[in-house]
Amino acid sequence: MKATGVVRRIDDLGRVVIPKEIRKTLRIKEGDPLEIFTDREGQVILKKYSPIGELSEFATGYAETLSKTTGHIAFITDKDTIIAVSGGSKKEFLEQDVSQELEQLMEDKEVYTSKENSDMAMPITKNDNQQRKHNAQIVYPIISNGDTIGTVILMSKDANSQMNEVERKVAQSAATFLGSQMEI
Repeated sequence: MKATGVVRRIDDLGRVVIPKEIRKTLRIKEGDPLEIFTDREGQVILKKYSPIGELSEFATGYAETLSKTTGHIAFITDKDTIIAVSGGSKKEFLEQDVSQELEQLMEDKEVYTSKENSDMAMPITKNDNQQRKHNAQIVYPIISNGDTIGTVILMSKDANSQMNEVERKVAQSAATFLGSQMEI
């Protein structure tokens, strides 16, 4: 744990203000849910809550099924990080922060297919080096209770492959199913 040097008092309603700089660094926005943990030493730990992260084992199995079924690399993300990868480099992608472009796509609740399957795919992670050989890509938002909580992404392994309506429907089905699991 890293000390910030910031001290805040609890008000009469039991609230404490998280400084703007920390909220910005951790990408915590107004209305974002936080999970509260305590330890034996009396520390209180706040963690940004990821509803789709609760299903990480399930998401991993689902990504493996998507990859085997389609022959493409499958990703499942929450709003901040990639929580499941199959068919591609886990070391390169797993638990990496999502790119600003992907964040914006989630904010807009848009479905994305790489333009005519010939342009480079949208960057998925913040540290994406743009030298990927994959150009065909589908990104489908996972929506639960009207809010985007993550994405299902299919990306080609082969530079010559193209995404078609079948892959779009598979990604849509996966995103719809995962979103419905969060509403239960």
